[in-house]
Amino acid sequence: MNRSEKTDTVAALNATFNEAAVVVVTRNLGLTVAQSTDLRLKMRDAGAGYKVAKNRLAKIALNDTQYESLGDLLTGPTALATSGDPVAAAKVAVEFAKTNDKLEIVGGAMGSTVLDVEGVKALASLPSLDELRAKLIGLVQAPATKVVQVISAPAGQLARVFGAYAAKEAA
Repeated sequence: MNRSEKTDTVAALNATFNEAAVVVVTRNLGLTVAQSTDLRLKMRDAGAGYKVAKNRLAKIALNDTQYESLGDLLTGPTALATSGDPVAAAKVAVEFAKTNDKLEIVGGAMGSTVLDVEGVKALASLPSLDELRAKLIGLVQAPATKVVQVISAPAGQLARVFGAYAAKEAA
C-alpha cells in the first residue's frame, strides 16, 4: 500500500468514525473468507459496516473524533463494525460471535462513552431504532383507535336494535 492509498484509507475511516453512532471493535481469530463475507452481508442488511483496517491507520483515523479512546483496543488482528443506528452494529456482531467462536468482541464506544465487552452485549440486547419507532407509533395510534371504537359502538348498537324491530315487524 503506497502513501496515497494510506492517506485515502485514513480519510475514509475518519469520515466513517465521524458519521457513526457506535463503533464495535472485534478480533478475528481465523475467520474464513466465507465467514467474513457472511458477517459483512449481515452487517450490510442491518445498515452497518464492517471493515478490517491496519491498526496503525485506524489509530491515525481515530484522531480528532469522539472515538479517540478506542486506540487502546486496536491490538492484534482487529476489525471495526460501525453503524448510524446505535444498536445495529453491536447486535449483529454479538449474534455472529455467539454462533462463531472465531470472532471475539473486544469492546467499543458509543460516542465518547467507551464500552467493554459486557457493555457491547448490553447495547446489543436493546431494541433497534426501527423497533422503537414501531412501538411509539403503536402507542400513538392505540388511543385514536379506542376513541373510534367508543364513538362507533352506540351507533352499531342502535342499528342492531332497528334491525331487530324491522325483522320482528316483517315476521
